[in-house]
Amino acid sequence: MAAAAEIPPPEEIGVIIVDHGSRREASNQMLLEIASLFQRHSGYRIVEPAHMELAEPSIGTAFRRCVQRGARLVIIHPYFLLPGRHSKRDIPALTARAAEAFPDVPFVITE
Repeated sequence: MAAAAEIPPPEEIGVIIVDHGSRREASNQMLLEIASLFQRHSGYRIVEPAHMELAEPSIGTAFRRCVQRGARLVIIHPYFLLPGRHSKRDIPALTARAAEAFPDVPFVITE
């Protein structure tokens, strides 16, 4: 997690909702619907879906899209039933790797 000096306004915060990813397209479509619903009802305009593995968009792709859309802070939210290895280890590692290309954009990973 990178530290933010100041919290930007909601229109400059990107939110990435991350699921595991699936080989089944119907499962991956569910995340797109969740991200769309979240964007409509949350007040955040920069919302991107991401799959941890097995499907696109990846966390790296979603992080880049957030920055391209004007995010000055990115919040990564694992969308899993329970916390575990993926949300505690894998997603933070993948996010840190994606963020290397944008050293001036801090990120936070939610529980």
